[in-house]
Amino acid sequence: MELTTALRALFWPAALVAASSCSLARTQVAPPAPAPVAKAEAPQVESLDAVLEVVRAKYDLPALAATILSGKDIVALGAVGFRDRELKTPVKSDDLWHLGSCTKAMTATLAAKLVEQGKLTWKTTIGDAFPELRETLRKEWRDVSIELLLQNRGGVAGDPPRAAWSALWSRTDTPRSARRWFVEQVLAEAPAAAPGTKFIYSNQGFTIAGAMLEALTDTAWEELITKELFVPLGMTSAGFGAPGSTDLVDQPRGHAPGPIAPGPRADNPPAIGPAGTVHCSLADWAKFVGAHMRGEKGEDGLLKATSFRKLHECPEFQSYAMGWMRMPRKWSAGDAFTHSGSNTMWFCTVWFAPAIDQAFLVTTNCASDKAGQACDEVVGELLKLRGLAK
Repeated sequence: MELTTALRALFWPAALVAASSCSLARTQVAPPAPAPVAKAEAPQVESLDAVLEVVRAKYDLPALAATILSGKDIVALGAVGFRDRELKTPVKSDDLWHLGSCTKAMTATLAAKLVEQGKLTWKTTIGDAFPELRETLRKEWRDVSIELLLQNRGGVAGDPPRAAWSALWSRTDTPRSARRWFVEQVLAEAPAAAPGTKFIYSNQGFTIAGAMLEALTDTAWEELITKELFVPLGMTSAGFGAPGSTDLVDQPRGHAPGPIAPGPRADNPPAIGPAGTVHCSLADWAKFVGAHMRGEKGEDGLLKATSFRKLHECPEFQSYAMGWMRMPRKWSAGDAFTHSGSNTMWFCTVWFAPAIDQAFLVTTNCASDKAGQACDEVVGELLKLRGLAK
């Protein structure tokens, strides 16, 4: 990125004053102007391309991209490889990447925003959100709170009902309508565990939470998260599903293992959006991650510090908060938070450490067995660049 410097314009006042009643005219010299004051300069953005290309080639990935966030500033950025492995279309640093399950932290943050607005509480239950279903709803589900769902402790199964999942692919109604239908199919089955007793990572649980937010606000999740999250954070590139056009390779394409053009089979069904369909640029993803990194210090206006603390709080004997894994590391000087995401055609991972005010984001447009290893290796290299690991 090009470094810019803006200097304050200088203004010199007139120097002469009128003569006194004496016949001798006197000249008054203006005081010296203050020295020019330069505006704070954005830090130099280091290219990560050389580091990334070594890892990309080692693991034979179509493309690989990463960024380092320090405070509010991106201090390093890179993107190497191809949007489409077959056409060899090169990626760019501002390309869009599918975030998969890293969407979950966004849905939880949206819930916190609506809690602050008084639209619900953390104890709002499935029965509260869907009163029209309360009489027919299985009793095990009625008192499951949105807090439990966002902590993956709601008792929701990790795998969706097979018949409902198959049918979801062919639905042509709106994502909100399909989501509500799918949620009713999930809730028609018994919980996989007694709610509140066990951690079960579940896309369905987050889909139920998203449908609850829709019901309580009468607004589609996609519209809600855009208004309450993306717009305030300036995430102008954020959208849903596989990015780009079907006829032009104008964005990276997911690979499984070959490139897949955007369309119905390029992502999971839109109905499970709250669990994992957001895409955006690395710079915009960093805005969201940065809000969480600084949020507990009260340095971000998106939410109150208490709300960020709630989102980062893990239940007893569990390291999963609401869309984040809390995993302290030696280099983090305290808590470190992480999550990975994939829709089986993309993969990404993120780490952030509030105590040292740094975050590391990595993504690739495939989800082979090697994708996770490659992203982890890149994180290790980025830590070395920042002097945080040997």
